[in-house]
Amino acid sequence: MFPAIPPATRAILIANVIVYLLELATQNTLIELFALWPLGPLFHPWQVVTYAFLHEPHNFLHILFNMFALYMFGGPLETYWGKSRFVVFYFASVLAAAATELLVLTSSGVVEPVIGASGGVFGLLLGFAWFFPRQRLIVLPIPIPIPAWLFVTIYGGLELLLGVTGAQDSVAHFAHLGGMLGGAIMILLWRTRDSDRSALR
Repeated sequence: MFPAIPPATRAILIANVIVYLLELATQNTLIELFALWPLGPLFHPWQVVTYAFLHEPHNFLHILFNMFALYMFGGPLETYWGKSRFVVFYFASVLAAAATELLVLTSSGVVEPVIGASGGVFGLLLGFAWFFPRQRLIVLPIPIPIPAWLFVTIYGGLELLLGVTGAQDSVAHFAHLGGMLGGAIMILLWRTRDSDRSALR
């Protein structure tokens, strides 16, 4: 089954696993250098990308759920778009998630690292629901399959609620929403560009 994963999705999966193993070996060193920190002495420009390859080393479920979602939603989108467009979309979502979280951290004055691939993954969730809206998904604990568009709508609304209310303050809810926003912007830009090209023919 693993070789059937499209190449870019597979490369991102492998990179995340390798970095996770390095985190276990080096403890907090990678987080100090490569996690996304608020603007200030701990912030470096590369962190807006590198944070997406780090996960909580003492919480295996963090990387497990993110990589499972990357596999489930990234594979179909890469097959649909092709490798180049998929890579641009994924990292646009990662960057948008980072920008959103930097704004939130700066305005709140909170100094804490942000790690995880979930900003990119939430962009993939939105992309999957956009292009495969009727695809049925089984989401525990709901035993009934629901269409992708409904799942993403509910999930996005829940993230907004949790972010605004401050519940689960250890989770970067606004980064998740930023990833979805970045994905939506890329889709709209591509649709506009593709429509312009069609009009010129």
